[in-house]
This record gives sequence, structure tokens and C-alpha cells, in this order.
Amino acid sequence: MSKKIIHTDHAPKAVGPYSQAVLLGDMLYCSGQIPIDPKTQDVFTGDIKIQTEMILSNIEAVLKATDMNFSHIIKTTIFLTSMSDFATVNEIYAKRFPSNPPARSTIQVAALPKGVNVEIEVLANKNA
Repeated sequence: MSKKIIHTDHAPKAVGPYSQAVLLGDMLYCSGQIPIDPKTQDVFTGDIKIQTEMILSNIEAVLKATDMNFSHIIKTTIFLTSMSDFATVNEIYAKRFPSNPPARSTIQVAALPKGVNVEIEVLANKNA
């Protein structure tokens, strides 16, 4: 089984030497997404609600590139620079998973790339 590098212009370009996602068999490994506008590549560091919505839209674009959607996500990891944003991020996140949400970890970190406050990575499976 060989890995397939996933790229879509509907999600931000990688900000380092990594792929947006890698598909191996039916398993999709998505790199962490931060709030970058895929059209302009501008980073958004304002309101945490908008940051989270942008990230989830970027994740959706990567999923669509492999004919998947949020129902295929089996695990997420959320990185926050402040746990005081936990409830707000949960509010936006929950809208994408109205039933049967995936497994999840949330981790507070000292800093994230480009000075953003939240980053989300996902694992998805075509058979989920």
C-alpha cells in the first residue's frame, strides 16, 4: 500500500515542509490546520470563534479532496494556547459533529505557528 499526498487549493498551503494530508489505504492523516484564508494565505489571529470556523472550513476542504466529510473523522486533536478558549471552541466544533462525535484530545500549548490561538488536526477513515 503506497501513500498518496493530498493537496487542494481550497485549503491553505502548508507553512512548512509537510503535506496538507496523506492518504494511506482508507485512512486520511490530516496535518494540523490553523486559521489561514486559502484564497489569500492571510493568517487570522482575531476572534477565537472565527479562527475555529476557518480551521473547520479548511479541514472540510481537505476532506472533500478525498471524497470524505466530517462523518468520516474518527479522531481529532485540538491545540489551544489558552484553556479559557475551551468552551468557545467547543461551541463551534460541536456544530460540525451534531451526533456521533469522534474521539478527541485537547491540549494547551505555549504557542502555535503564526501566533494563532488554535490548531486542529484530524484522522479520518473512508469506512467510518
